Amino acid sequence: MINILPKNLLFSLGFLLMGITTVAQDNITVKGTVSGSGGVIPGVNIIVRGTDNGSVTDFDGNYTISNVAPDAVIVFSYLGFKTVEIPVNNQTVINVDLEEDSAELEQVVLVGYGSVAKKDVTGAISTLQAKDFNAGAISSPEQLIQGRTPGVQITSDGGEPGGSVNVRVRGTSSVRSGNGPLYVVNGVPLNGIGVSPTGANVGSNDNGLGNTTAKNPLSFINPNDIANIAILKDASATAIYGSRGANGVIMITTKKGKSGSGALTYTTSVSASTITEKLDLLDADEFRTFVDPALDFGSSTDWQDVIFRTALSKNHYLSYGGGSDDGKSIYHLSAGTTDQEGIVEGSGMKMYTGTINTSYKLFNDRLNIKAFAAGTNILDQNPQISNDAGFTGDILSGAWRANPTRPIYNADGTFAQPDINERNPAAILGLTTDRTNTFRVLGDFSAELELMKGLSYKLNFGVDRSNSERQSALSGDLNVARVAGLGIASVSTVFSSNLLLEHTLNYKKEFGDIHSINALAGYSYQSFKVKGRTFSATNFQSTDLNVMLNNLESAQYSIGGTASAGSIATKDEIQSYFGRINYTLMDKYILTGTLRADGSSKFGENNRYGYFPSVAFAWRLSDEEFIPDSFSDLKLRLGYGITGNQEFDGGSQIVLQRFDSNNNLSAPRFGNPDLKWESTTQYNAGIDFGFFDGRLRGSIDFYDKITKDLLLRLDTAEPAPASFFFGNLDAEVQNTGLEFNIEGDIIESEDFNWTTNFNISFNKNEVTKIDRRIQTGAISGQGLTGAFVQVITQGEPLYSYFLSEFKGFDSDGASIEEPARLIGKSPLPDYTFGFTNTLNYKNWDLSLFFAGQIGGYIYNNNRNALFLKGSLINGGKNVTRDVANSNESPTNGNNVSTRFLEDGSFVRLQNMVLGYTFNTDKLKYLDDLRISVTGQNLLTFTDYSGQDPEVNVDKSIGGVPSLGIDYSAYPRARTFTLGLTMSFK
Repeated sequence: MINILPKNLLFSLGFLLMGITTVAQDNITVKGTVSGSGGVIPGVNIIVRGTDNGSVTDFDGNYTISNVAPDAVIVFSYLGFKTVEIPVNNQTVINVDLEEDSAELEQVVLVGYGSVAKKDVTGAISTLQAKDFNAGAISSPEQLIQGRTPGVQITSDGGEPGGSVNVRVRGTSSVRSGNGPLYVVNGVPLNGIGVSPTGANVGSNDNGLGNTTAKNPLSFINPNDIANIAILKDASATAIYGSRGANGVIMITTKKGKSGSGALTYTTSVSASTITEKLDLLDADEFRTFVDPALDFGSSTDWQDVIFRTALSKNHYLSYGGGSDDGKSIYHLSAGTTDQEGIVEGSGMKMYTGTINTSYKLFNDRLNIKAFAAGTNILDQNPQISNDAGFTGDILSGAWRANPTRPIYNADGTFAQPDINERNPAAILGLTTDRTNTFRVLGDFSAELELMKGLSYKLNFGVDRSNSERQSALSGDLNVARVAGLGIASVSTVFSSNLLLEHTLNYKKEFGDIHSINALAGYSYQSFKVKGRTFSATNFQSTDLNVMLNNLESAQYSIGGTASAGSIATKDEIQSYFGRINYTLMDKYILTGTLRADGSSKFGENNRYGYFPSVAFAWRLSDEEFIPDSFSDLKLRLGYGITGNQEFDGGSQIVLQRFDSNNNLSAPRFGNPDLKWESTTQYNAGIDFGFFDGRLRGSIDFYDKITKDLLLRLDTAEPAPASFFFGNLDAEVQNTGLEFNIEGDIIESEDFNWTTNFNISFNKNEVTKIDRRIQTGAISGQGLTGAFVQVITQGEPLYSYFLSEFKGFDSDGASIEEPARLIGKSPLPDYTFGFTNTLNYKNWDLSLFFAGQIGGYIYNNNRNALFLKGSLINGGKNVTRDVANSNESPTNGNNVSTRFLEDGSFVRLQNMVLGYTFNTDKLKYLDDLRISVTGQNLLTFTDYSGQDPEVNVDKSIGGVPSLGIDYSAYPRARTFTLGLTMSFK
């Protein structure tokens, strides 16, 4: 039997179904991407006006809202940007560009394995966008942020392109281990050891002119590819990286595309660099008045002009980025070339880079796949500048001390050779070569899957591989006594590999308007491998450099020919478990807890794992009713945590064995199964503030860091088969500091805007506990073998100077000196600062950036070794005018003393940029066009007598680093850059 429903009921059901269908058809799903001036913006609040239907943009700035009426209005709001309301008008894709409203909280902050809105940050973190970076001829990422943020001191060893850079976050804590921060590029932590393009892992290729220092391992990253850099400073921010977070973490994020049609951008620049100041040496005529006429060779040669030049640099960068309108696919591709000459003849760097950065969403946006790859080829031309050249000198010290009356060439066109103990600087340029070729690939692949609402799983795989080959040779024509005049050549190769595998779970849940939780749990495995080989030979029949390098074995056919080889192979592994939970109450009380357990193969079986906890609390006071409305932002932050440092060569926990010359097995180093991490306990208290709707904003932070269990090479009691082992010294180093940063929009108008920023950092360093006195700071030069100037001892800052007190000259011109002692001075500055002013008038923009430091002393090893009255009168070597005209006796000694210690304080006009942006509204294909002129290192105000007060040459002893010693450092350049940027529609 078939029952038929009444017609009126059928009609009613049909009408209801039609209504439901109509509603379903009318309501739509809206997707899109939210961007700002710095790129996509995660964490933007999006809501349909008048409803509780909303969403939040993900890390790529994408969002999706379902069940949206076609005539609704969607509201986009984010702290630091102006709120935007956009009518839907049946659009299913709405991309939004937010306009900055307050520069203080303009973007989310990277916190390690994730990001949060800055209003929810509990730790001490500074973030700089591309618009905040230093401009000009930049060869490494650290130079982009030098002087721009408090608590971060960045000092380059000299002015060499791609040269080494020292970065200290909140002071110096370690004695022998690395003091630099951990670098994380697009989620991949880099190895702090063994990634030098110069192949320093297998030796620095001493070719008879001294040992050269390593290049900067970060120079493989094209600065044009960087979107932002975050500096994690306190333990609550860095504890998520556990055993590698004690010295801070610098997170580098490269540029991404955004939804919409592709955009093509081309940037090019040309730079000219000159030395800022040559040393004030005697010219030929002045020299003749001091020396024996037999030392007058009739010429007039400015040897500084011989080795220095006006260096030209060229940079080209092309990028293309975009994505689908619905935000499902995003891509960014780039290619760049850099050709940077050094101001010293025969030095420079060429770099070729390419990157790809993509993401794609699948399965209704539940699966997000990202891939990033960057390849770099670097060609370094290394100058013959050394950190330990002896009395015969390298190219710099040779030019400074060379007799200005000597000619460059003989009558037959060959290089004039003064004598067997002195080198013609021009001959060093022409008869040596030192080249390094490095190819490096960094890649990262991740897949994030939404398992259920609020719960997601992420797989992350990273790889960092580099191959480096260095070839250096010195022709026998250079007449070097130590090589018997027949030349030396060497080839070094280094391969390094860094593999990363991570699994993380992330859970986010809001409980009404009162509670919210953001929890992270993860596992990480990272493996580091380094392999190196060195081959060298001496005494060649040929003096042709290419023949020598390509036929090393030919040295064996020469009388007295020698050959040697060396190799290394290391592998280190880290296995980690970590977790973090952020709890927010009423959107104004925020609590963060972190714990990481690291297991490292670098340490002994008794201490294989270390545990690194942290806790932090933030209170958004500006949301409280009792806080005056004049505060647009006011937040208190408190943090505590323990982090570690394991940046030293692996294998120190095991016995080192080898065969001696008699084929007997020996143990030159004891193992130590009790070896463990250095640990740093840090307390932090900070306040973030803003007034006048964010026009005036800033932060104040106070911190206290105590580092213990210092890793050091310790001597064994004699007699013993091994003379040393690596252990944890019962010592403590304390850094206490204050950081202050303030930024203000002084003038805001339609045609003219003026923004200023000032930051300053105070840091006090002290070795509060140690049971011995450790020497470092080796001094080079004739008669100075074994001399040192710095010690590490209790009650003093690290690297305190231990010197004889110089009291002047007596009536006979001899130095009056007191016995050596601690003199209460160190190379560590009392405070550092940066001051920036940015002005915009219509289409013009002008930026001026000053940076400097007060306190901190430099030991001028150049003056100690080279510029003495006796060198001029007795040795016929050139000196500076003040030494030549002094009342010093020619027979006076050159003991290390405060005579050569100088105040390293300085204020520098580091950057000045003048730019003009053209109006392209009426141009069909051109979206943006800007030209700029940039000046770098324009003015330096200092009392230091050397070429530049920002200097640090490696003068370590027994692996213990030094600081603040100037000896034959590559001079810093003054650079002017003309730049052009074009973006096409």
